[in-house]
Amino acid sequence: MFDKSTWIRLPRNVVIGHGVLGQVGAAVDDLYLSGQPLLVTSPTPERLAGDRLRAQFPVEPHTVTVERASFASVEAVAETAQAEGTDYIIALGGGKAIDIAKMAAERVDCGFVSVPTVASHDGIVSGRSSIPEGDTRHSVAADPPLAVVADTELLAQAPWELTTAGCADIISNYTAVKDWQLAHRLKNVEYSEYAGALSEMTAEMLVDSADSIKPGLEEAAWIVVKALVSSGVAMSIAGSSRPASGAEHLFSHQLDRLIPNTALHGHQVGVGSIMTEYLHSGEKGRWRNIRDALERIDAPTTARELGVDDEVVIEALTTAHTIRDRYTILGDGMSEDAAREVARVTGVIEG
Repeated sequence: MFDKSTWIRLPRNVVIGHGVLGQVGAAVDDLYLSGQPLLVTSPTPERLAGDRLRAQFPVEPHTVTVERASFASVEAVAETAQAEGTDYIIALGGGKAIDIAKMAAERVDCGFVSVPTVASHDGIVSGRSSIPEGDTRHSVAADPPLAVVADTELLAQAPWELTTAGCADIISNYTAVKDWQLAHRLKNVEYSEYAGALSEMTAEMLVDSADSIKPGLEEAAWIVVKALVSSGVAMSIAGSSRPASGAEHLFSHQLDRLIPNTALHGHQVGVGSIMTEYLHSGEKGRWRNIRDALERIDAPTTARELGVDDEVVIEALTTAHTIRDRYTILGDGMSEDAAREVARVTGVIEG
């Protein structure tokens, strides 16, 4: 008897485009959310758009401005939400504000609306939060937002390196899906054809559009945020981060442990994806396509461009498999000679 079932949580409203910051209030009304809102933001987004957002609500939102992402910040926002009788939470900002608000909304069991001001990662819509703690970063499950309102005019003004980090994060979906398929074949990990295909298509869209992604171009912000939304939806369909997180993410997380705060997450996974694609497919694989797409959007493709020493790359490659219990092309670990060879052949390290 067939008894398989699944529960997919997706945003009900996704609003993307020029000037749509002014539609946050309408998006919230359409969800039939009412009562006391809580706005979670950080200093720069507050300065750029805080007043315009608050003006759209009949009950002025209480505002919490967060300085850094941490579990302590999540607890502080959750405590404020409970003390203020919050009925729903709005996050205005980048990964920091959105991840904190997402987890706090989960803690107090209320609705959450995402209003990104930078297109730096797919957390703007996914059911995952990434929170640093000590020398590591935790990926934590949380409900995805009820609505996403992404103003491309605002996103186009964000620092260019944050946008390129978002692009690199999406392009790395190529190798994340290959790792997922490998784990399905070798370890019987459940695989979703739908989520995998959507994630691959999203990466393909970024590679094909790389020449159109330029600084200050609002069309570029449009392309990138659509891709980030699609990637987040793929994770919601899968019920895990598998469609967008494989060996390239383990490599990035290990870099964070070895040399914290050196490079942006998206840039690190982009470089990791060049090498893991080579491991999957060899010399004739698509690693050059990944590298060339990253170069066209001004994202790093080498250790030097990341600001990372070559030997740190080798150490991260040989130890990344210890980060979490997730089977990838790294298997039970690489030898130092093998790691050095793949990094050298793909041009990530010199000689």
